Amino acid sequence: MSKVHHECELERHIVRQLAAAGWRVGDPAAYDRARALYPEDVVGWVQDSQPEAWKKLERLNGAATEAALLDRLTKTLESAGTVNVLRRGFAVAGGGAIAMSQPLPEDARNATVIARYQANRLRVVAQLAYSLDKADRIDLAFFVNGIPVATVELKTDFTQRVEAAMAQYRQDRPPKNEKTGRAEPLLAFRRGAVVHFAMSDSDIRMTTQLEGAATVFLPFNRGNDGAAGNPPGDAGTYPVAYLWQRVLQRDNWLRIFHRFVLFERRQVQDAQGRSEFKETQVFPRFHQWEGVTAIVDKVRAEGAGQPYLIQHSAGSGKTNTISWTAHELIRIRRPDGEPYFHSVIVVTDRTVLDKQLQDAIAQIEHQTGVVRAIDNESSSVPKSQQLAEAMLAGTPIIVCTLQTFPHAQKLILAVGADPNLSHRADRILSQGWKPTLRGSAVDKCSS
Repeated sequence: MSKVHHECELERHIVRQLAAAGWRVGDPAAYDRARALYPEDVVGWVQDSQPEAWKKLERLNGAATEAALLDRLTKTLESAGTVNVLRRGFAVAGGGAIAMSQPLPEDARNATVIARYQANRLRVVAQLAYSLDKADRIDLAFFVNGIPVATVELKTDFTQRVEAAMAQYRQDRPPKNEKTGRAEPLLAFRRGAVVHFAMSDSDIRMTTQLEGAATVFLPFNRGNDGAAGNPPGDAGTYPVAYLWQRVLQRDNWLRIFHRFVLFERRQVQDAQGRSEFKETQVFPRFHQWEGVTAIVDKVRAEGAGQPYLIQHSAGSGKTNTISWTAHELIRIRRPDGEPYFHSVIVVTDRTVLDKQLQDAIAQIEHQTGVVRAIDNESSSVPKSQQLAEAMLAGTPIIVCTLQTFPHAQKLILAVGADPNLSHRADRILSQGWKPTLRGSAVDKCSS
């Protein structure tokens, strides 16, 4: 059989494609197994993006500067988790707050932020020996500034299907060594890689938590003309090429970890009826990421005022897609820094969405007041007045029910008909004034 069909050729092809797209190719021997870090990139990132902090650390620690930085980063990863460290950084004695990545700037006005964003280091390492207790290797591992964020086990349909890769994760990649009980930091939930891909040349599945035989995988496929899976690849390409051609593209990959990955905490019951809280790490499925990205790209190209529809099947993650879409829309900026949208109104018939949306946005935004739910349970103020206050105050994301939306519609139409009315929109609502529509429209869609 030709080597073209072997998984090693697929592995080499992915590495070559990523290298051509600007990724650094790593040496497995340079990986620190105990810390689960790629030290060269951790140090290089801090030196390039925060030279003053590095100088402070050197003055305090001398020749032990690198070890002090890596040790403190390791401890923070163990307590706060990979996503929190990438988004919020960590504190180190003598150096202050150290950022561990820079998200894509919303506009091009700040040269310092742009330079720091360009300093982000993306690295792929093939055949990574990750364990202190055994010689097993993971086919591919991806790093952001030296911190592992994803792993991949590869198979090919000519030898083994994607089910074999899933079985390999379940049987051979436990988060704790079964003999010693020692944690495998690369595979540990929250502390290690955020997502693990089981992949063949035609199918991709993913999981965010390795639990042995109980590990649950979700599809990460594009869909094939309304059916599961992926369409055939073009001549000379793999059906799963969208992973490295689109998802792993630098801007997209970094945006996922800064604006998409979420944690969900829900109450569950065991077989004996005892309740406990279970935490889940959420990585967007491909259809969610693609839907949100497509809308944002369209809005940038076409401006405000156009209707779009994302169609979701039952259980496919509508709430998170709504959260991500709302958050991305309020972040879109024109070259002068002016937002495309001062407020995004989420209209829902599910009251539970209020809390879920606020929790999701809070993880991404790190500040209060971004989301406001319009209801009567938390306030004695009439809904119409709450809406007017929220919109006129420029609350970024406003959540209201189908029953409440007509109040928002009156306000939108009033301001659209005459912008000078915005300063007294609360009076307009309270008086039930109905303006004549002149060049504005309100579109509703539901999924």
